[in-house]
Parts: sequence; C-alpha cells; structure tokens
Amino acid sequence: MLVSYIVFEGDSVVIAKNTKFSLAILLSNLFIVFVGIGLVIPVMPTIMNEMDLNGSIMGYMVATFAIAQLIVSPIAGKWTDRYGRKIMIIIGLIIFSLSELLFGLGTAVEVLFISRILGGISGAFIMPAVTAFIADITSEQQRSKALGYMSAAINTGFIIGPGIGGFLVGFGTRAPFFAAAILGGVAVVISLVFLKEPERHIYEETNTIKNKTSFKRIFAPIYIFAFLLLFFSSFSLASFESLFSLFVDHKFQFTPTDIATFVTGGGLVGAIAQVVLFDWLTKNFGEIKLTLYCFIISALLVFAMTVVNSYLSVMITSCIVFIGFDLIRPALTTYLSKVADNEQGFIGGMNSMFTSMGNIFGPVIGGLLFDFNFNFPYYFATIVLVFGIIISLFWRQPRSA
Repeated sequence: MLVSYIVFEGDSVVIAKNTKFSLAILLSNLFIVFVGIGLVIPVMPTIMNEMDLNGSIMGYMVATFAIAQLIVSPIAGKWTDRYGRKIMIIIGLIIFSLSELLFGLGTAVEVLFISRILGGISGAFIMPAVTAFIADITSEQQRSKALGYMSAAINTGFIIGPGIGGFLVGFGTRAPFFAAAILGGVAVVISLVFLKEPERHIYEETNTIKNKTSFKRIFAPIYIFAFLLLFFSSFSLASFESLFSLFVDHKFQFTPTDIATFVTGGGLVGAIAQVVLFDWLTKNFGEIKLTLYCFIISALLVFAMTVVNSYLSVMITSCIVFIGFDLIRPALTTYLSKVADNEQGFIGGMNSMFTSMGNIFGPVIGGLLFDFNFNFPYYFATIVLVFGIIISLFWRQPRSA
C-alpha cells in the first residue's frame, strides 16, 4: 500500500506522496545494476584466457573502474544537487548499459578498458543520486531503515548475480555482458516511466560550510570523521574480500565450492542484518555508536581469520565479519544524510569518492603484503580498523545535527 508522510520544517509542511513506491523503484534499479555487475564475475577468467590477458591487466581493469568512479564522484555529486536526482540516475543507468554492451562486444583490450571507465562513471552518477533521492523522500526517522534496504539491495544483487551469470555462460561466453546491458536498459525504462523527481527538503543554513570550496568542506568537522571512517572501512573490506579466496586456498586448501559458499553465506547474513537489525540498532544506539561497535567487531573478526584453523570456525568467522562491515556504511551514510541539509548530492559524491579510494588502495596494498605472507594483509586490515576505532572514540554528534 502506498503511503505518505509529513515533515514539519519550521512553519512549513512538506508532504511527500508514494514514498514506498518511489523507494521500491530505486531499490529495484540498484538491485538490477548489481545483479548485472555480479553476472560477469564467473566469465572473467574465460575472457582472460580467450584474449590472452595476464593478471596484471585484469588488476588494472579493476583499478580503472575504481579510479574513474573516484574522479567523477565529486562532480556527479554537485550535478545531482544542481540538475536533479532523476536525470542523474537515468544517465548513470544508460552509461552502465553501454559499458556492459561494450565489454560484451569488445575484442581488443582497449575497448575493455573503455568499458570499465564507463562502468566507474556510471557508478559515480547512480550512487550519489540514489542516496540523495532517498534522503529527499524519507523523514529522518525513516531514513536509516531506507538506507539499510538500499545496502541490502546492493548486496543481494551482487550475491545473486554470479549464480545467474554461471547459468548464462551456457548460452555463450559474452552472454552475461549482454544480459547486464539489457537489465540496465530495463532499469532506464522503469525510471523514465515511474520515477518522479522528488521535492527536496529545504533547510535553513545553520553553518558556513556551504560557503567554503568543495575541498575545504571535506575537512569540516561535521564531515571529516565520517569520510575517514568510510575510507578505513572500505579499505579493510576491499582488502579482506579481494584476497579471501587466495587466503583460504593457501591456508586451508579450500575448493572453489567452499569459497563460493562462504562468500555467498556471508553476503546473505550481512544483507539480512541490514534489513532486520539496522533500523533497530540505529534507533537504540545512534549512527556514531553503531559505527564504533561495528569497527570493533570487524577488527576482532578480521584478526580472528588469521588464527582460526577449522572449517566450522572459518565459516562462522567469515559469515559474521560481514555483519560488521555491512552495517558500517549504511550507518555512516545515514549520519551524513542527516547533517548534509541541502548538500545531499555533494555528500553522496564524497561518500562514493572515499569508498572508491578504499576500494583502490585496499586490494593493491593487500596484494603486495600477501606476497610476503598470506596473513599480512589481514594484520594490516586489522591495524586500519583499529585506527577507525580510535577515530570513532573521538567522534561526537555535531550540535547542528
């Protein structure tokens, strides 16, 4: 059933209709995009062999995606505030569809790199716009639940995607890429027809942050703690995930089926936690305390991965560790959306930028450390998480919030 809510701002009343319907479209779009991203994972080794590519080139492709997203995210965040949420989502979906089509058609490595650049740009357009859209159509009381659903939609799509991709490979090596392009096109049509540009909450300016340049605004106390914690959490998670299969292969001689089971199980547990627990946890602890507790849990469990030695203990540890990681980002995103006032797009862009930085440096540094000892990446990720704990201890709710 479609619902409405009323937000009181000073003497004015802003009424937003069909909140659930708009949210369902946004979550469907994210789900479709991340199913499309997950679709291609099973076929990447085959593409690598078909085109005689080495591991370094494949690694550069992953980095290219993240670097493009890193560079474009701040610009896309500004455009989201200036030109609107809907148009940025639609453009991002079109670019996503084109990037997957190019990868499916590409027979030269240069085309594949162009595809990955476009993929990074599409992510930079979509994520800040969706986050800002959700902030516009929800009250502060509803927002934590909605952003929890957003993270769950992303995780679930990414979990289901590889399974569907493995099935589609039977129709041809490039079939998953074409399927992802079609899914992106479907999302474009859905958004064009059903998504309506939201009415924005208009806040009276209570600080001088907006008058600063974008670079200086990053270091404002109201933002910088959350940005640093986003970087630390994404760095640690990217390092953990990107090397997990190599780690358990070297240490426990796990099979690909074992690895897929752990990754899928951990992802599902994290997605369920976001849907079932996140709203309750934020209401009872607040975003700042929840972030601190999640950093502590994640640090303990990442370190525990280096000392556990049985199949069952690895399974339990790897599943639970994702709960901590998967609650950190929506907690930080919820906090930022509440303090951003009229800068939802800017904050969404910065959120994406700092996350991209972690996604770039985490696997790179982790990979270098792995060559010395397969435990070293997890030791270093634990140290980074400890820095996050220290920052969280000094982080306080700003008065303007």
